[in-house]
Amino acid sequence: MTGALDAAGITDPRLREAYSRCRRLNAQHGRTYYLATRLLTKAQRPAVHALYGFARFADDIVDTAPPGSDPAPRLEALSAELFAGLDRGRSDDPVLAAVVDTASRYGIRRDLFAAFLDSMRMDLTVTGYPDREALETYVHGSAEVIGLQMLPVLGTVGDPDEAAPYAAALGKAFQLTNFLRDIAEDLDRGRVYLPADELAAFGVDRDLLLWCRRHGRTDTRVRAALAAQHATTRRIYAYAREGIGRLHPVSRPCIATALVLYSEILDRIEAAGFAVFTHRARVGRGRRAQLAVSGLTRAMWARRGRRAAGLTAAATERWA
Repeated sequence: MTGALDAAGITDPRLREAYSRCRRLNAQHGRTYYLATRLLTKAQRPAVHALYGFARFADDIVDTAPPGSDPAPRLEALSAELFAGLDRGRSDDPVLAAVVDTASRYGIRRDLFAAFLDSMRMDLTVTGYPDREALETYVHGSAEVIGLQMLPVLGTVGDPDEAAPYAAALGKAFQLTNFLRDIAEDLDRGRVYLPADELAAFGVDRDLLLWCRRHGRTDTRVRAALAAQHATTRRIYAYAREGIGRLHPVSRPCIATALVLYSEILDRIEAAGFAVFTHRARVGRGRRAQLAVSGLTRAMWARRGRRAAGLTAAATERWA
């Protein structure tokens, strides 16, 4: 981490510790995501760790609160400290210090953080979504904005606004993959992140999902419903893939690798016959290593090649 912090020009000891803490959160909780970040230049990695660390920290406030406790005050305190830090240009919080610094360095919009925290608040009270429109309101804040936050760090060729829809779509695809993989875990928390009306078209409701969870079986109706959700997520990956060429060349291997790793979770889910109530689909270490080596080779060639046209001089220097 020291080399990455040096490359990013982060010299303040307080900030270095904050960025290091975010990196540890990323390494501990986001193995697939963390592996992909290793394909970025050293100068880019601290910012990615900061954004992931903040998202993980907020999510943990909601999901790991002790039984009977109310996480809302902690979430509101986090929100207040974040926006106060954004206003001041600095924060003394051991995690937010890195986030505020990253937002300042890369000009990340304040409203993206606000939308994320709105979705975290939804998790405190909302346990299901009646239709796709309602779910997408949640997904925008919980996932699409993460892709948009990342975009200034990754860099683009041409107008960033043209790359934004693809970055948002990739965040959505990752989140929808998680929803399929983690159905059992989410049910245990009292939540269903699948559109109720789309499930109902196959004769599926929450009670049937709970029956599958209790018995460790995937009912045929549930299997058909999950296959439809699977197909929808596949289409979003296909769209997101089209945007990789709009990224700075040094960032493309990272995002391409992350896309393949996450989309292969869908492969594992399908191959297991949608047995998501007893088995958490994952990509094995061997396959992750294989993709990492391939991605690293491409990343090294991209760094040696010419800088892409259309980038600002400041951005080009940042990733040199």
